[in-house]
Amino acid sequence: MNVGRARAGELDEVLELLDESDLPRAGVEDHFGGFLVARNGEGRLVGCIGIEKYEDVGLLRSLAVRAGERRAGVGRCLVERLLEEARANEIHSMFLLTTTAEWYFPRFGFQRIGRDEVDPRLGASQELRGACPESAVLMRLRLVP
Repeated sequence: MNVGRARAGELDEVLELLDESDLPRAGVEDHFGGFLVARNGEGRLVGCIGIEKYEDVGLLRSLAVRAGERRAGVGRCLVERLLEEARANEIHSMFLLTTTAEWYFPRFGFQRIGRDEVDPRLGASQELRGACPESAVLMRLRLVP
């Protein structure tokens, strides 16, 4: 598996994967420079993940893995690589919203928080302005002490 920065020509493939995974498209094109993709040995897109950066705060978004590739470590590789890049880019806190994977993210250090604890700079994100439902769980990971 090869994980790397998404290229402009891969936007349609990523959007298709997000559709298959029932994840919102809103804001993806605006933040596509912060996306990573995973490809299998045959070059097929098998996963993606993105970050929306707001100064030193990030929103992890759009983690998706093709159904046939799940439980093979693709998601883990994508999350670890994104967090590594976030640290290198001096992101101090990462947030995410999830409706289906609250159980998955604590292994990376994310903790559930209340909506009143979200960094106000994330207010510009379409995910927080309604692309994700109000029922979505908000989680945070502090990358610096």
